[in-house]
Amino acid sequence: MLEELGTIQHPLLRSLTAAAVAGSAITMASAVVLGLTHQKNDSAYQAGVYSALLGAGGSALVGLMYPDQKKRRQSIPGKASSQPTKDGDWKDWRNFVVVRKVKESEEITSFYLRPEDNQTLPSFQPGQFLTIKLDIPGQPQPVIRTYSLSDYPDPWDHYRLSIKREPAPKGLAVPPGIASNFMHDHIQEGAVIPARPPSGRFVLDVQQSIPAVLISNGVGITPLISMAQAATRLNPQRPIWFVHGARDGRFHAFRDEILALAQANPNLRVHFAYSRPQPEDKGQYHSLGYVDTALIQSLVGQDAEYFLCGSPAFMQSLREGLQQVGVPEQQVFFESFMARREAMSKQPAAQSTATATMESEVVFAQSGQTFTWKSSDGSILEFAEANGLTPAFSCRQGICGTCMCKLQAGEVDYQEPPTAAIAAGSVLICIAQPKTAQVVLDL
Repeated sequence: MLEELGTIQHPLLRSLTAAAVAGSAITMASAVVLGLTHQKNDSAYQAGVYSALLGAGGSALVGLMYPDQKKRRQSIPGKASSQPTKDGDWKDWRNFVVVRKVKESEEITSFYLRPEDNQTLPSFQPGQFLTIKLDIPGQPQPVIRTYSLSDYPDPWDHYRLSIKREPAPKGLAVPPGIASNFMHDHIQEGAVIPARPPSGRFVLDVQQSIPAVLISNGVGITPLISMAQAATRLNPQRPIWFVHGARDGRFHAFRDEILALAQANPNLRVHFAYSRPQPEDKGQYHSLGYVDTALIQSLVGQDAEYFLCGSPAFMQSLREGLQQVGVPEQQVFFESFMARREAMSKQPAAQSTATATMESEVVFAQSGQTFTWKSSDGSILEFAEANGLTPAFSCRQGICGTCMCKLQAGEVDYQEPPTAAIAAGSVLICIAQPKTAQVVLDL
C-alpha cells in the first residue's frame, strides 16, 4: 500500500485515501469477526466502530506524512535527478549517456550524448556550448568544463561534443588538460555525464541574409560546423563561406562531413588551408599556408559577417587584419576564451578609482567565513580560492556562467564586460571585484 500511496503527490488527497482504505478494511474485518463469533451485544459493535475509526485516523496520519515517490527519488545522492524532464523544465544538471564515441582526427574525439531520462531535448542556437561535470579521480571536487556543440542534429535526439586532447604547454611547468585527457582516455560508451542546458552568445542568426564567413583553425571548427548545418537546413539561400586551417590531413577533423554539406548546399563554399601538408594530402586542401586576412579577402570580396574561432594567435591576427581592411567591428564575432582574456589584458582595467584602492569585507554566507579583500587580491573567484573555498567555475572570463552565484548584499564591479546571461540578483565571481565596503555572497 505504501508504494501506491507514494504515487499520490497531493498530501491531503494521499491522507484521505489512506484513511478510506484502512477504515474500509477494518470495518470489513470487524464484520467478519462478529459474524463468526455471533456477538450481538452493543459493546461488540462499539468495539468494531472504534477500531475502524482509530485505524482510519492512524492511516490518515501515515498518508499525510508519507513522501511522494518523486521527492524520494530526487533525494538519492550521487547523481543528478534521473526523472523525466519536460522540454523547457531543464534548468540545472541533467544526466546524459554517452551513446557513441568517434575519433575525428589525431587530436579530436566526438562524444554523442543522449538524456538518461529519454525525454525530449531542447533545441539550441548554432554556436552555443554545453557545460558538463566530471568526477575525476584525484581531483578534490568535480571538474566543470564547457565545450561547443559541434552539430545541429535532425531529429533532436542527441548532443555532440567534439573535444581536443590538450597536451601540456611547451616550455611551461603546466600539466596537460585534466578534463580533455580524462574524456579521451576514460569516458567510453555507456558513461553518464551531468550537463547543464546549452548556453552562449556566439551564435549565428540563421534568418539573416547577409553573407556569413565562418573562419576557424584546429578545434575551433566545432561551433562553426553547427552554424553551417543550421544555415543549410533553415536558410539555404544565404551565402556561406567555410574557411578552415589545419596542419595536415591527420589533424583535419570533419573534412568529409563539411564536403558532404557543401554538396547538399550550393551556397556553401569551402576552402581548406594546410600549413604543412603530407604527400598523402594531395587533393584534400585548396591552398598552402595559414588562413589570414589576405586569403579571406581573395575568397569573399563583399560585405559580410565574420565568425572566428581558433587559437589565440590566429584570432588576434584575423581580428586586427579585418579591422585594418575596414570591416566594421559589429560585423566580427568571435569565440575563444584564451584570446578574449589576452585581448582584454592589453586594455586598461575597467575599475573605478574607488575600487582600485579600497578594501572590502567579503562574507561567504554558506561557509560562514569572512575575509578582507584588497585590490591586489584579484577577482572574487581568485580571492575565494586563495582562502580555501572551491566555487564552481569553467571559463574564468564571464562567458559560460558556471561561477554565477547570488549576491545577498553589496555591489560589485566587473573587470571586463560579462558575456554570459546573469540572473537577477546574481554575479559572475570570475570577473567581479567588490565595489562596496561589504559584499555578501551565497557561497
